[in-house]
Amino acid sequence: MKNTLIIGATPNPTRYAYRAAQMLKSKGHEIVNVGIKNGEVAGVAIEKPGTIHEDIHTITLYIGPDLQSEYFDYIVKTNPKRVIFNPGTENDKLETVLKENGIEPVEACTLVMLATGQY
Repeated sequence: MKNTLIIGATPNPTRYAYRAAQMLKSKGHEIVNVGIKNGEVAGVAIEKPGTIHEDIHTITLYIGPDLQSEYFDYIVKTNPKRVIFNPGTENDKLETVLKENGIEPVEACTLVMLATGQY
């Protein structure tokens, strides 16, 4: 199982980040929800960015490139194996930063990866 940090977590069930959290938990993955909204998703509270989690395999992004720059240091310090850029979150600058720090950028959809066994 891959511990996954979701950036852009939301308690809104119509959002893809919400659906990803639910699917990740249903497939047995531990999640950390990070976002600006209060609440919880899949039984896990949404926390503000700040706490560095040491055991994260994957970060999956659900915030657009215009909001990502404030998360660059947080992502690098978390040091995941990979960062998934879901559709609409692609960011060449962040991908370069990740590669420079030995973190694999992946342009894909977390929901599709989970549904097709590619996660």
